[in-house]
Amino acid sequence: MSRWSERGWYRPPPPRPSPPHGIKVQKTGATWWGQRWIEALAVVLRGDARRLARGRTYARAGRTHDLVVKGGEVTASVTGSRTIPYRVTIKVAQLPNSAWTKAIASMATQAQFAAELLAGQMPKQIAEVFRDAGTHLFPTQRADLATSCTCPDWGDPCKHVAATHYVLGEAFDRDPFLLFELRGRTKAQVLDALRLARTGGAGEPRARGRSTRAAAPPESAIPAIPKVTLGPLDPAAYERLRDALPAFQLSFHEPEAHGAVLLQLGAPAAWSSSGSPAELLAPIVRAAAERARRIAMAEPEIDPAADIAADAIAAPRAKRASKRRRSSIPAKTTTPKPTRRRAAVHRSPP
Repeated sequence: MSRWSERGWYRPPPPRPSPPHGIKVQKTGATWWGQRWIEALAVVLRGDARRLARGRTYARAGRTHDLVVKGGEVTASVTGSRTIPYRVTIKVAQLPNSAWTKAIASMATQAQFAAELLAGQMPKQIAEVFRDAGTHLFPTQRADLATSCTCPDWGDPCKHVAATHYVLGEAFDRDPFLLFELRGRTKAQVLDALRLARTGGAGEPRARGRSTRAAAPPESAIPAIPKVTLGPLDPAAYERLRDALPAFQLSFHEPEAHGAVLLQLGAPAAWSSSGSPAELLAPIVRAAAERARRIAMAEPEIDPAADIAADAIAAPRAKRASKRRRSSIPAKTTTPKPTRRRAAVHRSPP
């Protein structure tokens, strides 16, 4: 493809090979919050479709490297056609402290928010929480994102910015706290503020180096503990039931989907294997459930090695028995049908 410059038409050099330490994106927007971040390229930044497609190709090829997230700024290098990689900078607007205080106070009313965040999941109600606080967690306007690149492309965003944006989307899929950090709060600050808010403290994160241990109450404020006196105990009656146990029945049904809890929890933030935890652990969970069912139902254990040996012994026996049955059946005899002879026709000479 030729391009026009002040000196006329020219053919740009081919892109250099991807660096060994490049970040290769496997799948962009695998989660709903990662998809929301990717949508900002077209909705908020209004990126050109061709540049976004080339940026996605760059991200999958591993041309983005040296990615650093610090506060509300993201810096990265993208290897292109020139010898020196291009420098990309993405700045995300910080949310005011008042908005964070309201959002954390709202999240502290439900333990589900902290539980999902610790499990590496972004709660689906998070957008409503920040909207009620008078702001938005995800970028919604051009002022929320400021991008720059050292490449000569006039487009904003260029393909190098788009590639970095896609790499960030995959990073958000693995760790939703990165989005909080870009908006002004680290993971430790969010979790500390949630803990303090749920225990009756303020919704702001604790300061470093400052102890949060409450002062010990004076002895006069400690209520007196009533004294408990035990009666005589009979050692023989220690393990004897006082009353009969109530009758109960158990029923076991095979679940519709094995490992459903693993699918709901998803992969933890530090998970690096190619397969998901549900794919790797579901067979083990299923085997453990089957063993628990056999123990509860007092069924005999099944030894896979014994089954194989039994099959190896039973197969020749079944074959010999089949031969004996076939040999004991008398052979089917057929009586030949009488041949019908045609009567000879003698014709007298004329």
